[in-house]
Amino acid sequence: MRLLHTSDWHLGRAFHRVNMLGAQAEFIGHLVTTVRERDVDAVIVSGDVYDRAVPPLAAVELFDTALHRLADLGVPTVMISGNHDSARRLGVGAGLIDRAGIHLRTEPAACGTPVVLSDTHGDVAFYGLPYLEPALVKDEFGVERAGHETVLAAAMERVRADLATRAAGTRSVVLAHAFVTGGEPSDSERDITVGGVAAVPAGVFDGVDYVALGHLHGSQTITDRVRYSGSPLPYSFSEARHRKSMWLIDLGADGAVEAERVDCPVPRPLARIRGRLEELLAGPGLECHTQAWVEATLTDPVRPAEPMARLTERFPHTLSLVFDPERAPEDPGVSYARRLAGRSDQQIAEDFVAHVRAAGPDERERAVLREAFDAVRADEGVL
Repeated sequence: MRLLHTSDWHLGRAFHRVNMLGAQAEFIGHLVTTVRERDVDAVIVSGDVYDRAVPPLAAVELFDTALHRLADLGVPTVMISGNHDSARRLGVGAGLIDRAGIHLRTEPAACGTPVVLSDTHGDVAFYGLPYLEPALVKDEFGVERAGHETVLAAAMERVRADLATRAAGTRSVVLAHAFVTGGEPSDSERDITVGGVAAVPAGVFDGVDYVALGHLHGSQTITDRVRYSGSPLPYSFSEARHRKSMWLIDLGADGAVEAERVDCPVPRPLARIRGRLEELLAGPGLECHTQAWVEATLTDPVRPAEPMARLTERFPHTLSLVFDPERAPEDPGVSYARRLAGRSDQQIAEDFVAHVRAAGPDERERAVLREAFDAVRADEGVL
């Protein structure tokens, strides 16, 4: 069975104030063409269909168009909700849409109930694990500690229990939206850290033939059977080195996996350039970036006059301007943002407590901070 694995469409999202709806529509057209020309048997979409819980009308209309075009192909589509989606809104009408071959899986309670498709070699069971916010689903899965690994492990127990009841030789595919250990994040994914831990080990998914992951925006191979498709379009300059693509997966009669990357059309390349303003304006090695979307980091010790206006004369699609003046490492003017780089919300909050009272939080206070952050994420998941 040939599968096309994609995720993280983020319909409705802009790129540094650039409206991406046209590029997203072009991607949908590319997806449909790929399904038709490459003889795809099923499409799998691993979450973050929309960019936010209440998407703009234009994004909803594009999604509606995508559903109709996929249904018209007569090729089944299995789709889950991600942490950016409102599971309830995305899942409205799922029962009716199911009849058209579009299988929306947004309910955590149904993760052990697969969509079963067949080819000449037998059945393939597709299990949809929508994004599982631990604080919201721990009771459903009967786990005491609200953590990503515990709730995903409990969900996979249901998957394996159902799979054990099926005919010998039934192949299995899991769609999941999570941060799996070994994955490389970018700046454009929303943080899903809970209790200081976001990543789950790939071993959680043992026992199935293919795991189609969503959430991280770079296409990645965690193992031969566990892969991220990545987002089809860039949504931050941290993705400048990404190759935007989908996975074309051939699932053999014995569950063997063969994978091929299918490139996606992007409206412009991304470029991150760095240096003093005059160097950027005159450097011959930067000529190749004149038609790219550009993030320019200026290292001038003193902020130059009208830098954006001057940059856009050479790089008309400059979208982001960052100032990082050259300073000695011990200079107290080193930016606050740099000091915070790579630190979690929990660590920043603990540092703030230490700063205002000259002593860091004790274990009880750390637990209070963790509970507060988890409660905020839980509230966001309800919206």
